[in-house]
Amino acid sequence: MIRALTVLALAALSLTAQDAAAIEKLDAAWAQAILAKDVAQLDKLLAADLIYGHASGVLDTKKDYLEKIRSGRQHYQTVERKKVSVRVLGDSAVTHCWMHVTGINPAGKFDDKVMLLHVWSKRGGSWQLVAHQTAKVDKIPD
Repeated sequence: MIRALTVLALAALSLTAQDAAAIEKLDAAWAQAILAKDVAQLDKLLAADLIYGHASGVLDTKKDYLEKIRSGRQHYQTVERKKVSVRVLGDSAVTHCWMHVTGINPAGKFDDKVMLLHVWSKRGGSWQLVAHQTAKVDKIPD
C-alpha cells in the first residue's frame, strides 16, 4: 500500500513538473507574441473569457486586447522578464515575474517596471491564459 501511494505521489509530482515547464514555455510564448504582434498566437493562448488588467488601470477583454495589438494602439518594443515562478494547482496555474516593458499605447510612450501575475487554466487538455494583471513597481529585484 505504501509503495503504491509512493508511486502515485511521484507520478503526480512528475506531472506537476511537466505542467510547470509547459506553463513557463507558454508564458514565454505570450511575451514573444506581444513583441511580434502575433495576433494568431495570442488568439490561441488567450481564453475567450480573459480578464486583462493593465498597470494603468485599463481592463481589456480578449477581443479588446487583440484589437489593440492588431491595430498597433498597443505596441511593445521590449519585454524583459526576470525571476519567473510557476505554481501548478491542479487544472490551474499561476505565474509571477518582474518585467521591464517599453512601448507605445493610447496614452503615449511607456517605460514600465512591473510585477506580472498570470493565471492559466487547463481547458479541454490545453492551457489558456484566463487572467493577466500588472502592477507598477519602483525597482525590479536582481
